Amino acid sequence: MNSVDADHDLYRELVLEHKRAPRNFGALDAATHRAQGRNPQCGDDVRIELRVEGERLTDIRFAGQGCAICIASASMMTEAVKGRTVAEAAQLQQRFRSVLTGQLDPESAALAKLESLADVRRYPARIKCALLGWHALMHALADVEAPADAPERPQGRASPDRPSARVGQSGKATPA
Repeated sequence: MNSVDADHDLYRELVLEHKRAPRNFGALDAATHRAQGRNPQCGDDVRIELRVEGERLTDIRFAGQGCAICIASASMMTEAVKGRTVAEAAQLQQRFRSVLTGQLDPESAALAKLESLADVRRYPARIKCALLGWHALMHALADVEAPADAPERPQGRASPDRPSARVGQSGKATPA
């Protein structure tokens, strides 16, 4: 076995571990922001709940169901953004998206553990799975001034590249 195969196996194991035992899974008490992403093409459905204090994402949880890539990516995302500023989380999301869409080389993106999901870019249908939690995160962060108990409102349109998501106290996914 060469080192490329060993790295690939290590990364695959990391993804499977996050699917088996997702980090930061479940409801978040006193969430300030929420969003839900749903991909009707494959059935992935993820709810993101955040606590934002000032400009810092102090806590994050997710819940839902989906394929191994979707759940592992959401789990890894929560670890990567917890404690960061809103701007840092947005920058990380952009770098991650750029790697998955082939616009940025994984080694130069400074993704740490998230680099283990870079192989997803070889499977275009799975890119949406890996990005679903990230899209929901960005919808939740889109208006840091809007509290979780604000009236539910759409935060963008659904498209093949941008699964639907809405922000609001109920957190229920509805078509955008």
